[in-house]
Amino acid sequence: MKVLGISAFYHDSAAALIINGEISGAAQEERFTRKKQDSSFPKNAIEYLLEDSGLKLNDLDSIVFYDKPLLKFERLIETYYGFAPKGIKSFLKAIPVWLKEKMFLKKLIKDQLELIDSEFNFKKCKLLFPEHHLSHASSAFYPSSFESAAILTLDGVGEWATASIGFGDGSSIKVLKELHFPHSIGLLYSSFTYFLGFKVNSGEYKLMGLAPYGDLKAKQTTDFIKIIKSNLIEIKEDGSIWLDQNYFTYATGLKMVNETKWEKLFGVKKRDPESKLLQVHCNLGLAIQTVTEEIIIKMAKEAKRLTKSNYLCLSGGVALNCVANGKLQFEKIFKEIFIQPAAGDAGGALGAAYAGNYLFFNQNRRTNKEGDSMKGSYLGPEYNSSQIARLSNTFGAKYKKYNSFDEIAKKTAKLISEGNAIGWFQGRMEFGPRALGNRSIIGDARNPEMQKKLNLKIKYRESFRPFAPSVLNEDCSKYFNYNGKSPYMLLVHPVNESISNAPPANYSELNLKEKLYYNRSTVPAVTHVDYSARIQTVHKETNKRYWNLINEFKQLTGCGLIVNTSFNVRSEPIVCSPEDAYKCLMRTEMDYLVMGDFIFSKGDQPNWQEDFDWKSEFELD
Repeated sequence: MKVLGISAFYHDSAAALIINGEISGAAQEERFTRKKQDSSFPKNAIEYLLEDSGLKLNDLDSIVFYDKPLLKFERLIETYYGFAPKGIKSFLKAIPVWLKEKMFLKKLIKDQLELIDSEFNFKKCKLLFPEHHLSHASSAFYPSSFESAAILTLDGVGEWATASIGFGDGSSIKVLKELHFPHSIGLLYSSFTYFLGFKVNSGEYKLMGLAPYGDLKAKQTTDFIKIIKSNLIEIKEDGSIWLDQNYFTYATGLKMVNETKWEKLFGVKKRDPESKLLQVHCNLGLAIQTVTEEIIIKMAKEAKRLTKSNYLCLSGGVALNCVANGKLQFEKIFKEIFIQPAAGDAGGALGAAYAGNYLFFNQNRRTNKEGDSMKGSYLGPEYNSSQIARLSNTFGAKYKKYNSFDEIAKKTAKLISEGNAIGWFQGRMEFGPRALGNRSIIGDARNPEMQKKLNLKIKYRESFRPFAPSVLNEDCSKYFNYNGKSPYMLLVHPVNESISNAPPANYSELNLKEKLYYNRSTVPAVTHVDYSARIQTVHKETNKRYWNLINEFKQLTGCGLIVNTSFNVRSEPIVCSPEDAYKCLMRTEMDYLVMGDFIFSKGDQPNWQEDFDWKSEFELD
């Protein structure tokens, strides 16, 4: 059975291919087009999957789109009708697009697929449309190692549902409970993302990173929490919420919130993008993060009550809130939790393929008892030595080729120990928003200047942004108060006291910059201001090269972890091809690029010239 899943036309377009119940590959369209969160039809991603698998479109048994467009259209029409006459500008902008394209999605998909292969016979391939949250649920449950599990999906909105509780058992999934639009934990969090000057649908992780700079003991923070709970939201015991739409405009407007009302309510002006961050912004960010965690924990308890399961699967965009995930894990409501690494809409493509395979075609499910079936989420394209060497012809690139990976690992480990920032490009590209050691920029976590260097001289972004540690799985508990697995960088846990430096007595009174550059532990580059870290455990079974590199660094320095951040700049998509990686090297103050068996030294490269301002092309999100 060969099933192609597609997500498209909203944001984070992607495609995924499942063959006989196993993931063949998955990729996001943005990686190919270099357009962040590309919403277009994932033509390039599909072409990659077909070429990699040796299949043609006519070989597929089914193509599955990740939601029901007509049901979504129903929600739009009913919403505009319910809020009328509000939202006329948004209505006039949205409806023509629907009437021209999205209402006729079958034809649009058919036309796009015929551009890929003119011989494609659409009639022989079953086209399916599962509901949005069912796709999310499928993406989390089916690749998990659990025979049965509770399933919690949390995002902005699909068709009507904004959150759901389900139960997966064998090959089946049953949705037990749903929260409906306009009441949404995802849209609530995105509203604060917007108000604090970050871009909706991509800047939420910035808000999550900003929140720890807030002071939970400060009266301002506790007041903000009270204001949120007494004015914006009602939280029920089962985790369901009610949002007062007098304060929000996302249902029918072109903005998320009524700015005037929010400014009066909180006594804070809406922050302009890229303007100075103040303590009040940090405290407001912490307030909504705290409220969000409360809601998620209550929803998880309700999922436990309804299913009686010891296991939980999480998906949807809100499941990328790794701070909340860590808090949920700490509650020990469930014995184990699996979080889909591509939890957002991109992962909907994978979920759609799974839903088609198991729920429509009734295939038997085989679980991987040793772990999940995501293959480390290394599901995208990889490039051979000849493709990498071609950079010499294209750009005049200079490199040194090594005969063995052991040599590469030893050399790179030494370069890291000397304070260099390294572009690390190996194997198959990651699927999902996190770089997991195949398309990563890496450095020495012990170096107190590394966070500043990576943010300001390579990523060209805000200095407050934290970085994650990639740690040998067997060494995780040595550095962090956590002894489990976190291969997808989706859990935040405290740094061990044994490697921490006690904060000064006035720590809470320090400004953002003073907190940022206080040396909090022996691995300061990955220790956030609240003495936590977003952990990636590295496993020899799923990424032998990356594990070997970190192990070589350990043998050299005694430290079993390094800094890992995504291989990109600003809001550029993570690099996909050798050309993308080389351009990133030359545009930044990165020191070396290690690609396959090649090492490119920045100092050896010819002068780099471009006839456009790439920084303006990749605006901050």
